[in-house]
Amino acid sequence: MGWVFGVLGAGGLLLLILALVRRPAGEDLVKERVGGREPKASRREKRKEASDSSVIGAAVDRAVRGRGFANTISTQLARADLKVTVGEYLVLSITIALSAALIFYIVKRPVLIPVGLVVGFFAPRWYVSYLQGRRLKTFNTQLGDAINLMVNSLRAGYSSLQAMDVISKEMPDPIATEFGRVVLEMQLGVSFDTAMQNLLRRMPSPDLDLMITAMGVQREVGGNLAEVLDAISFTIRERVRIKGEIQVLTSQGRYTGYLITLLPFALGAFIYFYNPGFIQPLFEDPCGWIMLGISAVLIVVGYVVIQKIVDIEV
Repeated sequence: MGWVFGVLGAGGLLLLILALVRRPAGEDLVKERVGGREPKASRREKRKEASDSSVIGAAVDRAVRGRGFANTISTQLARADLKVTVGEYLVLSITIALSAALIFYIVKRPVLIPVGLVVGFFAPRWYVSYLQGRRLKTFNTQLGDAINLMVNSLRAGYSSLQAMDVISKEMPDPIATEFGRVVLEMQLGVSFDTAMQNLLRRMPSPDLDLMITAMGVQREVGGNLAEVLDAISFTIRERVRIKGEIQVLTSQGRYTGYLITLLPFALGAFIYFYNPGFIQPLFEDPCGWIMLGISAVLIVVGYVVIQKIVDIEV
């Protein structure tokens, strides 16, 4: 089996090299998402302009375009604000998995090759999920101040579109980028409801959903939008404050869960590399694999239970 893993590892490195070969200036991601019409980008948008897709990434992207999993990955990448295509993401995942397997083969740890394949393939997904959570958390923190700025703009005589444009220019990222996209879509002819639903799809925030619902109701039945948004802004700021206090009070439980979850894996890896003969019988006996499987399941269950305990809804 040595030559098999050698070929797989070499293929992974080849994919990595080819993925780094950039094609000539091509279609911009923002241009594709707004239907092929190239907008006049601001300086902020030019700095964040999407990079050109790689040759292999473009080929894979064409092959998976329109499929359900490709649409899901595209949504996740948009929520994480990563300027990569679905094809590049898949190529990167496969490359990392094959490279990790090659590393374990080179260091003569064949039993860890399946682990390297699995961890390497899912590592980009975990990273994207981490970026999504961090970006959404920052967005929720900024939303109260953004609504307050929008209220002041409305009271000064601005329209809803102009108020959102003020948010895109005055507020920091990521909320400035997201409202800037809404303004751009509406300037290109997208309806208000569609643009706001696109924003909610990129930022699945309950507070944002409340704001969009209030604005939609006001457009249908009328009323003082500034007063409604002012009340919503106060509610959101209080919720953010309470969530911060809860996170402080539950921080010990959360970090305890991280520690007791990672400690068995870290200790097992240390023993395996430091004294392989001591732990090797565990991988040679079927009972050892059963014990490892049961232990892994119990560790995951314990982690989930701890996270449920410290996850308090506000």
